[in-house]
Amino acid sequence: MNQSSMEGIVRLIRRVMIYTLIIEATCAALLSIRWAFDMPLGRAVYYGVFHAISMFNNAGFDLFGGFRSLTGYVYDPLINMIMMFLIVSGGIGFVVLSDLIDLKQKQKLSLHSKVVLSMTATLLLVGFIVIFIFEFTNPRTLGSLNWGGKLLGAMFQSVTPRTAGANTINITGLRQATQFFIIILMFIGASPGSTGGGIKTTTFTIMVGAVIAMIRGREDIVMFRYRFAQERVLKALTITVLAVLLVLTVAMILSTTEEGSFLEILFEATSAFATAGLSMGLTPELTAFGKILLSLTMFIGRLGPLTLAYALGPKKGKELYRHPEGKLMIG
Repeated sequence: MNQSSMEGIVRLIRRVMIYTLIIEATCAALLSIRWAFDMPLGRAVYYGVFHAISMFNNAGFDLFGGFRSLTGYVYDPLINMIMMFLIVSGGIGFVVLSDLIDLKQKQKLSLHSKVVLSMTATLLLVGFIVIFIFEFTNPRTLGSLNWGGKLLGAMFQSVTPRTAGANTINITGLRQATQFFIIILMFIGASPGSTGGGIKTTTFTIMVGAVIAMIRGREDIVMFRYRFAQERVLKALTITVLAVLLVLTVAMILSTTEEGSFLEILFEATSAFATAGLSMGLTPELTAFGKILLSLTMFIGRLGPLTLAYALGPKKGKELYRHPEGKLMIG
């Protein structure tokens, strides 16, 4: 759960179980009722339960097959809104959900919740605008839809890179610029203590904050009247660099062993690292080696590159001495 201490962990785990059951059960019931109009009741209930669990847990699985996912429901506002609610609520993290539930009692949110909610909202808004503009005239995606479909389609494709894996428009039909933009969104992923993957929104926030602080000539990264310790900045930098190296290494290996454009391979590698579930259709065509490599990438991505580095690296000990400070030209 990415907690810094054991204090309150039992209470948090209890809340995790309660929130998960309530959210998944409610959305499963709503989806079952909606799908009962399209299929037999038993199948509708099964589809409702399966997709409620899959979307909330950012699992990326769906039952429609053929990489169609939810493309048949691009015009359906109910299914779109339920799915987006499940994806976002599962992706912001249980700590944030707990803070939101207690907001009326505490009258304020923690710094973590403020950062997660603000960055999540920013990514969703920017994602919606970019996808809407890039795909507005594309006949293979939003171009063939009416205004309602365009808005819902762009909105859903902005949400799903939180590592949910569902899509309402054809991923392979997207323009290359949009596909690369979705790669960036998948790489950032969800938030700490959530069901999603990626480097996490808080890591990205600290990296952006460090850039802004450097440009403004400030020593500290300050957000919501709090400054971040240097240790947090170094941790965010380490996670980002390790994640970039992992994705690029996997993409380079796959571009040697597999058939496909580099953008397709990079998309699949990033999706695997972020455990996003989105695909351009290349994964089933991979060799056995390629599938095993992507499976390992999924495992490492979900475990976390920093966790793996800590587990395999030397144990932290007290340094007996410090070297003299050196000067190095940067940029």
